Amino acid sequence: MSIFTIADLHLCMSDTNKTMEAFAGRWNNYTERLKKNWNAVISPEDSVVIPGDISWALKLDGALEDLLFIDKLNGTKYIGKGNHDLWWCTETKMKRFFADNNIHTIKLLYNNAYWVENCIICGTRGWFYDEKSQKTVTPTDYDKLIHREALRLTMSLEEGKRIMEERGLSCDSLLLFMHFPPVWDSFICRELIDVMHAYGAQKCYYGHIHGSYSMPFETIFEGIKFKIISSDYLNFIPYLINNKKVERINHYEN
Repeated sequence: MSIFTIADLHLCMSDTNKTMEAFAGRWNNYTERLKKNWNAVISPEDSVVIPGDISWALKLDGALEDLLFIDKLNGTKYIGKGNHDLWWCTETKMKRFFADNNIHTIKLLYNNAYWVENCIICGTRGWFYDEKSQKTVTPTDYDKLIHREALRLTMSLEEGKRIMEERGLSCDSLLLFMHFPPVWDSFICRELIDVMHAYGAQKCYYGHIHGSYSMPFETIFEGIKFKIISSDYLNFIPYLINNKKVERINHYEN
């Protein structure tokens, strides 16, 4: 059993007008390519973390087809919230919605943590690189949102710490997943970085970035390894994190 990750599925089963195929290039036929690649490398016993931008739906009901699509793919999925996941609502409503629609392989990664394959999965959404890049419809308090995300990250890592101590694991077992990169180019979200340092997080996987295919897969900042796992960057091939299945090799088509 292994852990994989991939972000930014941008599914739109119920509204094809929002398909990412409009951007062409790597996005051509992306849904079918994702399905084919996913089931080729992931077995039912594996786990997959999807940190945000899962569906273009505006409401939970509208996301049903997308969630059913994910549910039918191999593996157990741990999903986080992205900036485009406007359908996301309360944990109680989503769990009830999953149960009512026989969705059994999707778990929520939100203010919590999971112990999976001797690893601890933590995460939060994060936020845009700076106030100017928010591009929100209504005025948004950037500092307030960053503070809120820092609190959510703290909640997740605090639960991860509890699991780590309970299981006798080291900080190296912490796997952090975010939708927005806490470090990007010259931008540094110091509030989130400080939380990571406080809990000894050393590995962070992020999405959100599209089209920057020449950038390095991994960057290191203050001892923390950051890896980009946006779906188009990965060519819609989920990235293998813990190499328990040596016959599987992460492959990218440039």
